[in-house]
Amino acid sequence: MNFRNWLILVLTFLYTGISAQIKDPVKLKFDVNPTGNNVYEAVISATLEKGWHIYSKDLPPDSGIPTEMIVTSKEGIELIGGITEVGKKHDEFSEAFGVQIVYFSNNAQFKQKFRFKNPEKPAVISVEFTYQTCDDRVCLAPNTLEFEKKITPVSAGSGSGSENQETAEETNPQNEAVLSSPDVATTVQAAPLDPKNLKINSLDFNNPLTDCGTAPVEKSDSYLTYLILGFLGGLIALLTPCVFPMIPLTVSFFTKGTKDKAKGRKDAFIYGFFILLIFILLSVPFHVIDGIAGNIFNQISTSVGLNIFFFVVFLFFAGSFFGYYDITLPSSIANKSSRAEEAGGMVGIFFMALTLVIVSFSCTGPILGTLLGSAVTGSSNIPMLLTFALAGFGLSWAIIFGLLALFPQALQSLPKSGGWMNTVKVVLGFIELGLALKFLSKADLVSKTFLLKRELFIVLWILITLGLVLYLFGLIRFPHDDKKAKISSGRKVFGILSIGFLMYLIQGLFPSERPRLQMLSGILPPLNVSYFHKEGEGILGLHPEHDYFKAIEQAKKENKPLLIDFTGYGCENCRKMEEFIWSEPDILPLLQNEVVLASLYVDDKEELPEDQQTRIDMGNGKMKRIKTIGDRWSMFQQVNFNNNSQPHYVLVTPDGEVINTPVSGYMPKEDFKKFLECGIQYFKNNK
Repeated sequence: MNFRNWLILVLTFLYTGISAQIKDPVKLKFDVNPTGNNVYEAVISATLEKGWHIYSKDLPPDSGIPTEMIVTSKEGIELIGGITEVGKKHDEFSEAFGVQIVYFSNNAQFKQKFRFKNPEKPAVISVEFTYQTCDDRVCLAPNTLEFEKKITPVSAGSGSGSENQETAEETNPQNEAVLSSPDVATTVQAAPLDPKNLKINSLDFNNPLTDCGTAPVEKSDSYLTYLILGFLGGLIALLTPCVFPMIPLTVSFFTKGTKDKAKGRKDAFIYGFFILLIFILLSVPFHVIDGIAGNIFNQISTSVGLNIFFFVVFLFFAGSFFGYYDITLPSSIANKSSRAEEAGGMVGIFFMALTLVIVSFSCTGPILGTLLGSAVTGSSNIPMLLTFALAGFGLSWAIIFGLLALFPQALQSLPKSGGWMNTVKVVLGFIELGLALKFLSKADLVSKTFLLKRELFIVLWILITLGLVLYLFGLIRFPHDDKKAKISSGRKVFGILSIGFLMYLIQGLFPSERPRLQMLSGILPPLNVSYFHKEGEGILGLHPEHDYFKAIEQAKKENKPLLIDFTGYGCENCRKMEEFIWSEPDILPLLQNEVVLASLYVDDKEELPEDQQTRIDMGNGKMKRIKTIGDRWSMFQQVNFNNNSQPHYVLVTPDGEVINTPVSGYMPKEDFKKFLECGIQYFKNNK
């Protein structure tokens, strides 16, 4: 899960950078298998490290890089059908691309059947395999590798149809060598990189001119995010009328119901532990479902039906919080749990905790439902996210009960139960209405109806916020509100804050050259789902150079540092950086005025002139073809910066020296700003 769903609830986000290094999360194996009757199957097997995925061959245009497999032979073969894919498919909607994307995790196979035109003659089967790998934070540059295997057809007497001894023919007059291995014969260009202008000696990222402006390298943990998210949800639930009145009652039972005060406090701690355990146990069914049904959560997370279902459910939750009805479990469940308390000892304490969880469901159910909806419509490990969220929820209760048992005198400081608790419920009802629109928006995007435009979404949020303001100032009431109650100072403060948020939302209704409402990035529909969007508009008015060598000449003329932006047309995290970070008012002027920008697309499919094309040995039977512009910049990034992830940012002087340590991935604005300002200031002080 990314931080989008946390943004929905707390309207803030935090991302960190990643380390700069070559990543190779995919292991490939090439086989040719006979299937009988002169029919063979070329198979590329991909094994991926945990957290990484490889795209399917079937992707919509202008999204990720689809996997391609081209099977050929000089001796002549006839392809049978198209490429087939085997593996666990994940189908989800990408908000960055605005389309449905399909990818594989863990492992995948790509197969192409063929037959020999001359089944009596041995042949060399060649495969050109193009793919791209991504995780939740970065996408690696598209990679094209070539494999060869000498095959003796079954009818020619080899039995298996495959020989261990590979071809060793010289394939061109330009010093290309053929390497033999048990499985793969690889053609490799022996010429050095320098003549192809890929290795620039001055670009020494290991020895930057200054060490300032480096983003942190610790990877953000979404599990911790959901633990915190659940903890906050638990604290909110404690303030509701279903739970809050039970706090002093329960703690007093343990601290005053026995002559042994120490035992009473110990039992209270055990009570809190059992509350935590019960909430964690609530996530167990999701682990079972995930184990039985594989990628069921990934399949349903972008389902139009599921998102509409959650939209309706959240409306239902809102009605409950407003006081029109209660959501409760059958009373028989609570009665059975309550009777089990009489067992005494540890068993009795456990059932006391279970009874609390059951009878408080009227208030906690919608909050837990919010956590469930937030996690299930994400794209990470859903069961574990739910476990951490529910653990955080139970932990907040366990801590409160434990601390009050340890310091029972603090019970006297708790506010008295009253109408303020109903106010908390009603405010949560308005929040549920806002969250419901998020699910409706996602259903709209996945179905490509695009009816819920960005501005319409904002108008609906404005109306919800306006309703909240009117409620907080007592102008509208709900069934459980005291009609003669005075408006407390707390309600007035929150009312004023809500007015501020209302004014903040209104500015999003007007067209602007820069994206507005950055605090809500990832919640609102994308910028291109707007009444004001025009096709063909550039990115924030920036016009970067797409060739490093031209950009470095421009930097010399303007006497400015060069910002190298290794990016890709199919890079989702690159689009997020551009929309959410580059557009910030304290970032965009730096890009516009203080640097020369070179955006080098590592997935540009335009072919290089023939005299600039080459092939490079990557080791382990892999060969990288430098055929396109994207191949060139991908290898340029790897040989000069030992990195193959996007986005990746490097600041260099007009003389081609690295100013400060490069940074990678989607990162917080402040980290990117620090990186830019550090390099720019150093250049100004030393030019």
